[in-house]
Amino acid sequence: MKKFFAFAISAVMLTGMLAGCGKNATNNATDNGTMAATVPAATESFEGTQIVLSDSGIKADGNEVTADSSQTVYVANDIVYYESGHDFKYGEGTEADAHTTEEAAAHTVVHITKAGSYVISGKLSKGQIAVDLGDGAEDDPNEVVTLILNNADISCEVAPAIIFYNVYECGEKDTETATKDVDTSAAGANVIIADGSVNNISGSYVARIYKPDSVVLNADGTEVEDAKKLHKYDAAFYSKMTMNVGGGKVGDGVLNINAENEGLDSELHLTINGGNINIVSGNDGINTNEDGVSVTTVNGGSVNIFVDGKTGEGDGIDSNGWLVINGGSVTAQACAFSGDAGIDSDMGIHICGGKVFATGNMLDRISESKQNYAVFSFAQTQQGGTFSLKNSQDTVIAEKEITNGFTYLIISDEALAAGDYTLWKDDVQLQGAGSENMGGGMRPDGMQPEGMQPDGMVPPEMPEGMTRPEMPEGMEIPEDFTRPEMPEGFEPPEGFEDMPMKGERPDGMRDPNKGFGQGGAAELSAKFAIKDGGNYFTSVTEIK
Repeated sequence: MKKFFAFAISAVMLTGMLAGCGKNATNNATDNGTMAATVPAATESFEGTQIVLSDSGIKADGNEVTADSSQTVYVANDIVYYESGHDFKYGEGTEADAHTTEEAAAHTVVHITKAGSYVISGKLSKGQIAVDLGDGAEDDPNEVVTLILNNADISCEVAPAIIFYNVYECGEKDTETATKDVDTSAAGANVIIADGSVNNISGSYVARIYKPDSVVLNADGTEVEDAKKLHKYDAAFYSKMTMNVGGGKVGDGVLNINAENEGLDSELHLTINGGNINIVSGNDGINTNEDGVSVTTVNGGSVNIFVDGKTGEGDGIDSNGWLVINGGSVTAQACAFSGDAGIDSDMGIHICGGKVFATGNMLDRISESKQNYAVFSFAQTQQGGTFSLKNSQDTVIAEKEITNGFTYLIISDEALAAGDYTLWKDDVQLQGAGSENMGGGMRPDGMQPEGMQPDGMVPPEMPEGMTRPEMPEGMEIPEDFTRPEMPEGFEPPEGFEDMPMKGERPDGMRDPNKGFGQGGAAELSAKFAIKDGGNYFTSVTEIK
């Protein structure tokens, strides 16, 4: 399986690839929140192999690319995909994930097999760019590829439109030594979004396919008990190795990703240094998927994510390790109807600079960060609108038009200093209850912080056909029933005797004009007092 790319790293990729909360990277990109961005035609020239895509034929440095696999660039109809017609021993996909041989054969794969820089332009209606420098590339620091997108338009209906298979891997997968501070400057997979260019990548995914000789069935031969992975590529733009994505000198290039499943993925680390990246995805917009190790870092540029939820779920950004935002602009809208977050991370989210505007229906853990942030928990699901945060001088600090439904809003900005703020939905002012500065979005046990449960949340319904048990027939609670005495030496908690019996209404039941703060009921206020660090506000609703 030969696939993709070769690279000589460009100077623009060397700026700000170190993760962690350090000095903020310069944001050279515009804050472009639309998917249909229009910028002037590219004028910058780039060194490297010039690959021009076309449905009628591919050219490299002006010469027709052939099927000769001994060449640096060659073409073939050998795309990796999840094939229809197989049983459960083939893989974990369903028929919805599968494609026919005819569908796959309609796609042209442009293979890149040697290190170097490749400038990609033109249009490929059904195809893929695949980089594979061969066995051993993962351990060779010279096996590096830079892909320069210069008005490229690539669509793939059965797999990722761009994929890095084998290049140099600069990172380690040791969970014992893993940290949020990673240096990806030596990574073998690199992408530059050329200044003045608009690049459109539309892609699918490959569900998990088993290695045939690794499948172990149960005693009845009806289920797979164990199997090793042969292929699994979840995103429209995918790298099996650590990947860097950056912009040009000006930083106005645009990369639009339209994904059937996930948008932009790396199996280890992903660092974004610049450019304007717009993602519409059926599942996670961005995903880095090595548990307890992967780091997604944003140092600059503009990242705009909209999860349309075609798969039924999806976070805006999902890191199975850490998420570190040092600069740039991040707008992330999670799936409107699932329990997912705008920004999600298993090991902790660190906001150290830049601009963040994230919405979702779950609040993930936000670790101690160097930049102030505010989390707003709404009383009811919000069905879109323009949300604005204004300071005491009525200056807009952060503002975004949101189209997905959500219950949680996270805002962080370099201009978010301590003080009083107002929050608006369109022209309507909002109110909420403040919680104490808790320094983290989730408790260590993974539960929501006290007071952060959305007011509109209801308990799950009983499974179909299952009912709550009733009191046995003829059995009643005696009228003279009293609480049983406590064991000798046991001290009940303070206020225990005042706790209501069954059917009684607890004292202090929240009224409609109060919210839940960390200490219990709190008055709703039209002013949101921001302190240095993390700030949490509950029961956010419109002022009537």
